[in-house]
Amino acid sequence: MAGMSPDVLHRRIQESIERLAGEFAGVYGQETVSRCVYESMALLEGSQLVEFVPVLVYRFARERLRAQAEVEGLVNKERPEVLFVCVHNAGRSQMAAGLMDLLGGGRVHVRSAGSTPASEINPAVVRAMEEVGVDLSKEFPKPLTDDVVRAADVVITMGCGDACAVFPGKRYLDWELTDPAGRALEEVRLIRDEIRARVEGLLRELGVGGAG
Repeated sequence: MAGMSPDVLHRRIQESIERLAGEFAGVYGQETVSRCVYESMALLEGSQLVEFVPVLVYRFARERLRAQAEVEGLVNKERPEVLFVCVHNAGRSQMAAGLMDLLGGGRVHVRSAGSTPASEINPAVVRAMEEVGVDLSKEFPKPLTDDVVRAADVVITMGCGDACAVFPGKRYLDWELTDPAGRALEEVRLIRDEIRARVEGLLRELGVGGAG
């Protein structure tokens, strides 16, 4: 991970480990937290957002630890969880996650991931989502891991084939949607609006009223 000296990177990663160890005190020991952080850093290798890498590692590891703790019954699951998966986690799944978070009003825990994550989110997708009040500028493509699949109640796939592991007790849906990669903003808006309609339908099925 280029962009900062090894000493600075090591110090900031250690700070993330200590912070997460505090957050998950009584759930996981520091060794488990440290292992998850370093695994997450390796999975995010190649991110173009090099200046934010320690922050992204922290956020990614935190989500994975939370998911793992839910699966193991170490923390309570207070909301239904939905996972959106596409190939690059740079377009469709990011739009769906952002819209569900917005329309669900925080009553659904939303995650997204990619079977082959890109280095950054499609700029046209970021712009199209800004138009409807969803800020994706701080989001980043994340690799698909088994822990987040296991934690999900509903897994929505979007053109990633059989890359997503199948576990019993999960509801799997496949949404056939046009990939926004390389498309003009006008086309991305149409994809966004189709995703919004599907998200609204899923929220109704989950018994979660939309936020408008």
